[in-house]
Amino acid sequence: MKFRRSLSTAALFVLLAAPFTTAQNGGPDPATVQARATADSTFYLPSEPTPNLGLLKIRLREYADCTAPSACYARDLDAQTARASVLLDAAVAHSKPGEKPALVLDIDETSLSNMEQMEREDYGYIVPDFNAWVLSGKAPAIPGTLRLFNHAQSLGVTVFFITGRPESQRAATIANLNSAGYHGWKSLSMQPATSNAVTAAVTTTATYKSAERGKIVAAGYRIVINVGDQLSDLDGEPHADYSIKLPNPFYYLP
Repeated sequence: MKFRRSLSTAALFVLLAAPFTTAQNGGPDPATVQARATADSTFYLPSEPTPNLGLLKIRLREYADCTAPSACYARDLDAQTARASVLLDAAVAHSKPGEKPALVLDIDETSLSNMEQMEREDYGYIVPDFNAWVLSGKAPAIPGTLRLFNHAQSLGVTVFFITGRPESQRAATIANLNSAGYHGWKSLSMQPATSNAVTAAVTTTATYKSAERGKIVAAGYRIVINVGDQLSDLDGEPHADYSIKLPNPFYYLP
């Protein structure tokens, strides 16, 4: 797996737009704190460049559990995968005779959900524990993505998986995809094992996934939809006709 950036960095992508309120999560209301600091010359605030990590975690839980006002992870996932399905219909309808349309899917937080493990780790990333979770093959399908997958197959679209998971987890990943309901896909691209730590460190997710998409195109396919939860799943040439990013404020992969 690629290194996951800190929770505070990841959360800034999505969660900072909504203000904290005492009623939501028991944390201090920034407006109230600022008003107190302005009115009380004995009350001094430190310079803190990012929001409190504990409060961010509370907001992550509220978003994941759909208990935050006007914020629901499951609903946002469904909205994006439904959009992908509509765009898939349009792309296939405009395909030229003889073209081979393809759907490319990421795995973690795109096709399979690791929410159970993320909550167990309090949104941290403990490598041995996460690897044990992957090898257990217990990750459930993300419902909207599974619907998109099945719809693609009904249209005759070939499905490819490209994941940042290492090659050593291939058997467990295939078993998990099958048990979660993903059947009949074409191929699974995984990060190759390497003994060169320097090379591995500088090979970004975008570089690796772009190269894998290039192989699909070189094999004669037209990638009509590419779906991932990170911008690095979508960046780089060749692009799909449509690139769909699913919400993921829980971690960040460069």
